[in-house]
Amino acid sequence: MAPRLLDMHGRPIVRSVLTEELSAATMGGVRSPVTSYPGDGLDPRRLTAILQAADQGDPVAYLELAQTIEERDLHYVGVMGTRRRSVTQIPITVTAASDSPEDVARAKMVRRWLDRDELQSELFDILDCIGKGYSATEIIWDTSMGQWQPLRLEYRDPRWFRFADHDLTTPMRLDADGTKIPLEPFKFIWARIQAKSGLPLRGGLARVAMWAYLFKKYTERDWAVFTQTFGQPVRVGKFNSNASDDDKKTLMRAVANIAGDMAAIIPDTMIIEFIQAAQVGASSALYLERANWLDMQVSKAVLGQTATTDAVTGGLGSGKEHREVQEDIQRSDARALAGILNRDLVIPWMQLQYGPLPAYPKIKIEHPEEEDLKGFSDAIGPLVDRGMRVSLKSLHERFSIPEAQPNEPVLTPMARAQGVATTPNGSDAIIERQRGVFERGDGVLRAEAAKTALAASTGEKTGGDPVDVLTERLGADTAPLMDRLMAQIEAMTQAATSLPELREMLLSAFPDLETGDLSRVIAQGLLAANLGGQVEVTDEDANG
Repeated sequence: MAPRLLDMHGRPIVRSVLTEELSAATMGGVRSPVTSYPGDGLDPRRLTAILQAADQGDPVAYLELAQTIEERDLHYVGVMGTRRRSVTQIPITVTAASDSPEDVARAKMVRRWLDRDELQSELFDILDCIGKGYSATEIIWDTSMGQWQPLRLEYRDPRWFRFADHDLTTPMRLDADGTKIPLEPFKFIWARIQAKSGLPLRGGLARVAMWAYLFKKYTERDWAVFTQTFGQPVRVGKFNSNASDDDKKTLMRAVANIAGDMAAIIPDTMIIEFIQAAQVGASSALYLERANWLDMQVSKAVLGQTATTDAVTGGLGSGKEHREVQEDIQRSDARALAGILNRDLVIPWMQLQYGPLPAYPKIKIEHPEEEDLKGFSDAIGPLVDRGMRVSLKSLHERFSIPEAQPNEPVLTPMARAQGVATTPNGSDAIIERQRGVFERGDGVLRAEAAKTALAASTGEKTGGDPVDVLTERLGADTAPLMDRLMAQIEAMTQAATSLPELREMLLSAFPDLETGDLSRVIAQGLLAANLGGQVEVTDEDANG
């Protein structure tokens, strides 16, 4: 019997089922796109009944109310959209399972599929689980060219899914006749990013926001009644004792018409007065404060803070901390979403296409870490000068600068552009050349080579005491160079008004000090001294 492909739970994969749409909407039956509006006439008793029904496995009214809140509460839909969209804007990368050509090709295939315009809206729909507690997205597979590849991700109404009766956690889908069926392996992206641990239907933020929504609607209703009653002055019509019933009716109509039409006519014997209610502004502010307070509680629940939505930081400098809290939630959502995509999309895709693999490409959704490139560049120079071996390729990658092609124009160091030699100076060349001569010698031949090198470095013919020659030559060569260098330093000393200022002048002028000739003379002297020592040691060994 041929081996069968299994999912993570050990269930066999039926490939013929994967090519069908299993949870599309139907004209009749339980998967109807038409919804009711449980938010109409909502009160605490009805809301409690809706939540209790969801706790017992009937989520329809709860999910419809969650949808209603998104349509009627501008603040809730705003902060929820901010949280979901902030995650969809984060860069997505794909890491290959290894450096092998096969794994690199698989990662490239996933990366190419993710580079689709529809992906952002698909991820936004998957993140609907943040509000409702879960979301189900059906994978429509494409096998037209003999391959397996996701064609698109279809958001499915969460009302068309249920949970197993024994735990209210295992996801099930509703068949056309209302029968609960386990989700087919490799067919759905089942997402849960909950505000708290527990049952999926008790972990969505919509459950928390429902009470704030209800209380705010009560506040808005009372505010509307108050505004209607006290937002405009009370009209009082007065008539004299001789007014007839018709006169009274005329006056009443005039007072009533002024409320809506702001125009009326009355006999000159009648009077209409406008009485302004006192303290209307203070009383109206109470409704505004209560509505704003409830909105801030929703902001805390959804975004973890209020500074970016309600312009309330709560203290000096706390705006930065509020933003950091929101970024923590964003990173948590992004990691959870990446894990969901790897589990329900990438691994099934690779297994359908290639069979079980030792490792799989991995999706990462995260902002690249900001690096202090200036600090790094300042630190790497001295390390290289001290002998650290640094890969040029790694530096190009770190600075995101591609390597130049062989015939491509490149930037040159400033010193070279100004005509200053940047190749090894004369002393460096002498050292390298004489080191090669000396290392190739042996015995007497080494001694002769050393003497020759010493004479070449000191500019004298062989013979005589090398130390005396070296001392005399260094004294003659360094004296004018040191005088010129000290003259520059003395000029800066006279110009400086303090030691800190002199220090800064020396540091800033150091690159321009005329030390090149002096450095070469000293290098030649050190070379000659080294070679002289080698000659002396070789002679002692030969005569020993």
